Amino acid sequence: MNQDTKTRLLETALELIWQSNYNSVGVNEICKEAGVTKGGFYHHFESKADLFCEASTFYWEKIRKDLDTILSPSNTPLEQLANMLNFIYINKFGDDVDNIPGSPFFNGMQNGCGDVAVQNSLQCMSNNGLKYTQALVRSLQSGGYLEGEGDIEQKARLISQYLQGATSYARINRCCLDMVKKDVASAVYTLLGLKREHWFTTQPTWPALQQAS
Repeated sequence: MNQDTKTRLLETALELIWQSNYNSVGVNEICKEAGVTKGGFYHHFESKADLFCEASTFYWEKIRKDLDTILSPSNTPLEQLANMLNFIYINKFGDDVDNIPGSPFFNGMQNGCGDVAVQNSLQCMSNNGLKYTQALVRSLQSGGYLEGEGDIEQKARLISQYLQGATSYARINRCCLDMVKKDVASAVYTLLGLKREHWFTTQPTWPALQQAS
C-alpha cells in the first residue's frame, strides 16, 4: 500500500507540474489530487523538491524503455531516425492543440527554480536525453547518411535546443500545431546534416503528420 501511495504521488506530481509548473504546484494541491494526507506525503518525501527529483527519475525510467527500443541495433539508422521523430511527435506535440504535452520538466518555469537539487535533477534529465540523441547521430554518421563528419555532441545539443523551442512555439501558436510538426522533420534533418536523398525516404509514420503533409 505504501508503494502504491508513493507511485500515486509521483504520477500526480508529474501531471500537475506538466499542466502548470514547479513553482505554482504546492504540496497541498498534490496531496488533494492524489487523495493522500500530508502525513502520507512526508512519509515518502522530505519536501516538494525531493518529490520533484524522484518524479524526474520515475518519468525517465518510463521513457527510457521506449528510447532503447527506438535505438535498437535491430533497426537501421534511418529507421531509428524515423522512430525517434514519431516518438517526438507523440510525446512532445500530440494532436490536441489545447493540450500539447511538451515535457513536465522543461516547460520553462522549472529552470527558474533556485533549488540546487531541482536544478541538478533537470541537468541529469537533459544529459540523459542528449546521450540518446548522440547515439542516434553517431549511428547515422557511421552509416554514411550525413554530410561530412561534424560534431556529434554539438548536433545533439542543437536538436535538443530546437525541440524545446519548437514545443514552446507550438504552445503559444496553437493554431499552427500541424505546421510545427511538419517543420520538425525538416529542422532535424538540417541540424543533422542528413543527405538530401534520405529526406523523403525517412518519413515518420504518425498518421496525424501524414495528414498534415
